[in-house]
Amino acid sequence: MSGDAWKQGGIDATGALMVLTLKVISCAMNYNDGLLKEEELLETQKKYRLIKLPSLIEYFGHCLCCGSHFAGPVYEMKDYLEWTEAKGIWAHSDKGPSPSPYGATLRALAQAAFCMALHLYLVPYHPLSWFTDPRYQEWEFWKKLSYQYMSGFTMRWKYYFIWSISETAIIISGLGFSGWTESSPPKPKWDRAKIIDILGFELAKSSVLLPSVWNIQVSTWLRHYVYDRLVTKGKKPGFFQLLATQTVSAVWHGLYPGYIIFFVQSALMIAGSRVIYRWEQAIPTNMALVKKAFAFMNFAYTLLVVNYSCVGFMVLSMHETLASYGSVYYIGTILPIALILLGYIIPAKPARSKTRKEQ
Repeated sequence: MSGDAWKQGGIDATGALMVLTLKVISCAMNYNDGLLKEEELLETQKKYRLIKLPSLIEYFGHCLCCGSHFAGPVYEMKDYLEWTEAKGIWAHSDKGPSPSPYGATLRALAQAAFCMALHLYLVPYHPLSWFTDPRYQEWEFWKKLSYQYMSGFTMRWKYYFIWSISETAIIISGLGFSGWTESSPPKPKWDRAKIIDILGFELAKSSVLLPSVWNIQVSTWLRHYVYDRLVTKGKKPGFFQLLATQTVSAVWHGLYPGYIIFFVQSALMIAGSRVIYRWEQAIPTNMALVKKAFAFMNFAYTLLVVNYSCVGFMVLSMHETLASYGSVYYIGTILPIALILLGYIIPAKPARSKTRKEQ
């Protein structure tokens, strides 16, 4: 089965089919948006709507572009069409001709080499089979937590490598170009190719930031095509939109218990992190030390829960996932739920500045 192939470090056709699924859905939804009145649409819908049906060769080119076929990144049909026709940001501008992709390509390639080297070095020391080994169960609590962290840390470098290679392909094609900086002289940006922000993920200050630094283009897709479209006009998004989006992501990854559990966990993790953030924002600015303590709490909470949760993503089976979670007393599940409940019991009130109080 495909999940077992990925678990063992292999790759099969499902990775390409996952990327293809997102491209087909986004293309269909963008064409449907083109049939609607503009005033009914969100800003992102207006930006990517397709007024004209793409030709068959344009559609197949978008779906099967070899640079992103196996592992992404996902990009919009409208961007693809502008790139192939040298329009939009790819047209000749007063800032100069199309930028050279070679410097950015070499950086991405060097990053890929480093990621693979580190993964190959670490993986023999942190096999996933340990989670069901009787010796693992005999370890003390903190040692089990640290092993969960190191297993997740080791696994992530494999994904960093795959995505860095994909970034390399999209950058050198020119499709990864996303505009110019405002600096003088202007420098090219390659954000369209960016899939991962390694330091941004490993040192994330909050769980809320994780979707914006991990599998970035897929996270953006989920926000535009699931999360934003579930929000009722005039209302704020809530936990339902978050949980529904993570459930869609789980189904897209595959119907393994580990995926389902991980993405439900991630919804709880993000909701718990939001509670800590609201408490932090409610603290007056003159209590800087307390604010820093809450900021550190959010960082530590994110580090603990994301590495606890990702075991399910790695091992996939129900038995191994629950064995791992149970070995640390389900701390990464209980903690987010406790924070969500505390958020209702101790609601955060916005801090009033001294000036406003005097007024």
